[in-house]
Amino acid sequence: MEQLLSYLPPFEGLLPKWLVFVSVVSAINSLQAYCSTDYTSKLYTNGTIALDSLSGRTFGTWTFLSAVIRMTAAYNIDSPIAYDLALWTYGIALTHFTLELIVGNASLRGRFLNPLIVASGSLAWMFSQRQAYLNL
Repeated sequence: MEQLLSYLPPFEGLLPKWLVFVSVVSAINSLQAYCSTDYTSKLYTNGTIALDSLSGRTFGTWTFLSAVIRMTAAYNIDSPIAYDLALWTYGIALTHFTLELIVGNASLRGRFLNPLIVASGSLAWMFSQRQAYLNL
């Protein structure tokens, strides 16, 4: 167990570890989106509308890119560029998912709640800790 913990970011606080966790979960979600449109369909429409494979791959690519940026920020949490890019990924995700509620087919239930909670909570957390991690 000690050896596994040595791979976590060498920074104090839980935020860098959270970024690693969300990155790993996002990478797994990306694989799911590439393998089956079922995951993306259940996320956006609770499975009521079948989506094409391009939608799944697009979502998977976007999610994987966010995972890479967040993982980079976790190990470079004291870099303003990495920190702000990770912050933007949550802001963009929150905007996207909110717009899907307004103009898309999403509803505030099921799997759709998870990205809203993670994006809004992480965005608020990162805003509140920005000064501390960047030593501003």
